Amino acid sequence: MQRHEMIDAMRGLGLKGMAGAFDDAVTTGIQRKRTAMEILSDLLRAEGAHRHAASIRYRMTAARLPVVKDLDTFVFENTPINEGLVRSLHAGSFLPGRRNVVLVGGTGTGKTHLASAIAASVIRAGARGRYFNTVDLVTQLEEETRIGKAGALAAQLRRHELVVLDELGYLPFARRAASCCST
Repeated sequence: MQRHEMIDAMRGLGLKGMAGAFDDAVTTGIQRKRTAMEILSDLLRAEGAHRHAASIRYRMTAARLPVVKDLDTFVFENTPINEGLVRSLHAGSFLPGRRNVVLVGGTGTGKTHLASAIAASVIRAGARGRYFNTVDLVTQLEEETRIGKAGALAAQLRRHELVVLDELGYLPFARRAASCCST
């Protein structure tokens, strides 16, 4: 089998990582007098790395974060924010206990930045997550109910380890909910 046929066969089998690493693995392997098993091991590692990266890209896209932020760009100095706690959350400390995290603060205090950084970190580490602007989520849930598919989104979200609800303070109350509480 010729080189191009091998690469085409790898691509045909969905082994894109191996196909992409083929020339380098074989050339380096021959130069270093590596065995066929060692070259094949390199190709398998390349495939695993490719699939891992693709999985992260997929989960990050599916999460629909408005913008991916990092803790390195957040300024903790002169804020009341507990940096140690935030870094612990960033490491996913709340996930094993299935704990909720609520970020409270005024406009412009960095809640969305921190939520995005925490979400991106745990998603890259393997968690499934989803971001919602709360008004958009409520709109989706109301539409789901209107078309007779109530509960579908909730069932989907139960499979996630993380759901970020942002801009909760901007959620308008429905007229009937507000009227029940007025005097």
